[in-house]
Amino acid sequence: MGRLRGLVHGALWLTTLGVVGLVVTVVILDGGGPPPLVAARTNPTAPMVHRIMTTFAAPHRNLMARVIPAADLPVPALLPIGVTAPEDCEAAAFAGAARVNAVSLTALIWSPFRRPETGWEIYAPSVGREIGAACGPESGRFAEALARWQTAHRLTATGVLDEAAFMIMRNRWALARPFVWLTGGGGCPPGPTEADLASALPTESYAGKAIRLTRGSLAGYRRMVAAARAEKPEIAADRRLLAILSGYRSPEADAARCVRDNNCDTVARAACSAHRTGQAVDLALDAIPGHRPDSTVDVDRLRLVRSPAYLWMIARAGDFGFVNYPFEPWHWEWTGRE
Repeated sequence: MGRLRGLVHGALWLTTLGVVGLVVTVVILDGGGPPPLVAARTNPTAPMVHRIMTTFAAPHRNLMARVIPAADLPVPALLPIGVTAPEDCEAAAFAGAARVNAVSLTALIWSPFRRPETGWEIYAPSVGREIGAACGPESGRFAEALARWQTAHRLTATGVLDEAAFMIMRNRWALARPFVWLTGGGGCPPGPTEADLASALPTESYAGKAIRLTRGSLAGYRRMVAAARAEKPEIAADRRLLAILSGYRSPEADAARCVRDNNCDTVARAACSAHRTGQAVDLALDAIPGHRPDSTVDVDRLRLVRSPAYLWMIARAGDFGFVNYPFEPWHWEWTGRE
């Protein structure tokens, strides 16, 4: 099989997500991400529209405590990432699809987040969580779960991860983030007041760095870390894991920083950052010798998504109100809903 070449070469994307009688255009400005366009079209889910419109009508500060459902279509029941499935991971009917996925996993040439990448292994845990697969991305059961997901989203049920499927997933993940909706009109949300912010303990931050978050975000973070240490011995054994690398950054400081580094609105840094809300955290997931724990080098990102801390977060962080920006494995945002 020859090398698979992707067709994703732009920053703007249109994808159908299925919302009744509503067309939404969202410019995604996140912790260094690309600005794709997201479009939604007709689907019989009126309550979803009502919740979206109600949210849009709320003031900025109230909106940050709300959650936009990731999607309106059903997906299979999710199994925790890393948990052995009670069934064999082979599925004869999807053996061909599994072979294609196994090749594209490390060979697909594409630009899913505005810069060229090879393969989708970095995103495999997020995709597995999305489709409810307990088996690895090269397996028949993974392809079978993906085919069910494709059917639910009105795609051809091939069981092969292609760009059409991934773009719907990527937009679903983005739409789970209140920050995306806050920036949907092209503006940038105001930061929290000083009274809204609370300081993390030195033991909660990476290398004792001074970190502040909104009070609700910090409380949610503490509940999540306590659960992670109780459930995952590897995390409990190393107190650096899930330590906060970065939290609230004032709009003024963020703007000055990207100008100073000549690095505004790139894949590595956005001029309008989610960190200005006080509800975004960058977390230490693993040690990367010779590199920052938030390195955007692909080999470093791949190491992070293979770490026990990241796999636990993918499986459980949503239970504590946190969602991930998949291009940056360390970047998580508190939605206000647990």
